Amino acid sequence: MDTVVKSIESVDPYAGPHAIAGIRFRAVGKALGVEAWGMNVLEVDAGCDLYPEHDHVKDGQQEVYVVLRGSATLRTPNGEQRLSVGDMALVAPAVTRKLVPGADGVTLLAIGATPGQPYASNL
Repeated sequence: MDTVVKSIESVDPYAGPHAIAGIRFRAVGKALGVEAWGMNVLEVDAGCDLYPEHDHVKDGQQEVYVVLRGSATLRTPNGEQRLSVGDMALVAPAVTRKLVPGADGVTLLAIGATPGQPYASNL
């Protein structure tokens, strides 16, 4: 297909054994047929502190977070940064990060790939 159009809500959230209450993980890149990078939408409810602290040392993946709705705090060893609608944050593979939703929750577009390597989905 040359063009694929979907709404975020049309992509079912992950419902497997690693699903986390208060977080909807939507594999939108896979749903659209993206093959060059990983792309997911994360919806984190207000008050949910279960988004896992993590890094990407093992796979070397850079991540970019784009806030689509709401707000969040991005916690890293370098401190905390408030992210609002339209903000973008690049996080290097070795940086431990945690996202904490704001008062109205947050919807983020997360884009990731490993520099200099072909993309391989881990889903």
